Amino acid sequence: MGSLKTFHIFFVLVVMAAADLFGIWAIRDYQHSADAMILGLGILALIGGLGLIPYTIWFIRKLNRAHIA
Repeated sequence: MGSLKTFHIFFVLVVMAAADLFGIWAIRDYQHSADAMILGLGILALIGGLGLIPYTIWFIRKLNRAHIA
């Protein structure tokens, strides 16, 4: 069984990938449907997915500073 730290990092990476994949799909779908809501959701998903990168770095550094293995 993995630690809570490992699960948290894995979960954040899965959410990051899912958000980015949805964002790419939504933007591609916008090219066919011209639905502004789909475009907005796609951009929001990409921003959210990419925004998790600094959070993940911050989280790992915080755990390293606290000497949590």
